[in-house]
Amino acid sequence: MSNTTTLPDAKKVGMVSLGCPKALVDSERILTRLRADGYAFVADYAGADVVLVNTCGFLDSAKEESLAAIGEAIAENGRVIVTGCMGEEADAIRAAHPQVLAVTGAHQYEQVVEAVHEHAPPSQGPFVDLIPQPDIKLTPRHYSYLKISEGCNHSCSFCIIPDLRGKLASRRIDAVLREAEKLVAAGTKELLVISQDTSAYGVDTKHDPRQWKGREVRAHMTDLARELGQLRTSDDRTPWVRLHYVYPYPHVDHVIPLMAEGLLTPYLDIPFQHAAPSVLKSMRRPANEAKVLERLTKWRDICPDIAIRSSFVVGFPGETEADFQYLLEWLEEAQLDRVGAFRFEPVEGARANALPNPVPEEVKEERYARLMEVTERISAAKLTAKVGRTLSVIIDEVGEPDEDGDIGATGRSQADAPEIDGAVYLRNVPETLVPGDIVNVGIEDADAHDLFGVISDQ
Repeated sequence: MSNTTTLPDAKKVGMVSLGCPKALVDSERILTRLRADGYAFVADYAGADVVLVNTCGFLDSAKEESLAAIGEAIAENGRVIVTGCMGEEADAIRAAHPQVLAVTGAHQYEQVVEAVHEHAPPSQGPFVDLIPQPDIKLTPRHYSYLKISEGCNHSCSFCIIPDLRGKLASRRIDAVLREAEKLVAAGTKELLVISQDTSAYGVDTKHDPRQWKGREVRAHMTDLARELGQLRTSDDRTPWVRLHYVYPYPHVDHVIPLMAEGLLTPYLDIPFQHAAPSVLKSMRRPANEAKVLERLTKWRDICPDIAIRSSFVVGFPGETEADFQYLLEWLEEAQLDRVGAFRFEPVEGARANALPNPVPEEVKEERYARLMEVTERISAAKLTAKVGRTLSVIIDEVGEPDEDGDIGATGRSQADAPEIDGAVYLRNVPETLVPGDIVNVGIEDADAHDLFGVISDQ
């Protein structure tokens, strides 16, 4: 008689991840920990022993989306654990969905894992597979988000992020660089540096220095950018390193030369939010819009290919027509490459809700349309100016041959971050092309958002 014991099947976990890239990183970390505990993962509700819903709680519309996702998971599966930013409002979640098994807040990894253990106890134990497994990624293999800190020290009147995620808490610089090195070794060609405030990295730790590769490196954005520029991919390229959520503090000037040298992707995501001094004051944000315009000019002198993306709020309480016109004129002068806009939306707990003179909804809509018209015109002109140039493009997707055997592909230039910016559409690509390849593309055409071209020999 055999004494062999047959292991039970691994318990299965499903995941719904909502919100920003920072929440996506949280989801990756949760799933990585659960896999180490012997769990398997499924892509549908039916096969899951428990479903995790990672919520967003930044805007009321995001909360509604989160509650709807929780409801769908309950209807389809019935065994649901809630985490993420809206997890801070456990009473509201339980009022809407009393069936949820557990509710935890943002980046509370241990509590999430404990809740899964309680409601779907692991069946195999954590050490069934003795071969170390790589961290779980929810993004394609060729790009990865690199979260350098959590929380925020700002007190913007329209935002409750500090209430949801706490004050700034920076990761150790050597831990961040070790993760980046590991990601690049595993095939990442593009690192997207994220946080609530990338420019403030290390302020809370007094820029605590650590040893890295035999030298002392500070927990500071400029040191981090310089070190990330030293990494090399398997084909001995410098990976694209893209900085997001960069507040325009003075030291941001020091990363622009790194872009000019090719060590850092010439791209900055700066959350300006507005330009009119009175609106910025009501938002409790620094009102230095004139100086920013001067710095944009200097940055472009140093690195002509730098792409600046930003987002703006229209219809903030008290915003007058003069304030909005000021913003439009500022945008005409700033000539930003990529712009997103949001209509002001009250968020429960935000101080802006108590401000006088709310802007009527129809005025918000009218201003939003005018702003998008201006920024689309600027974008179209900037992209048209790239026609005839050869740009470096990272491939995200390769299509199937059409009836003529022509294969198309979709990629992004260095001016385009995944999910939020434009794309480069390629025609007649070789069948050997795969996602993650970086190729030179001759630009043949453009519209208001995207570029079109063909792979070049240059």
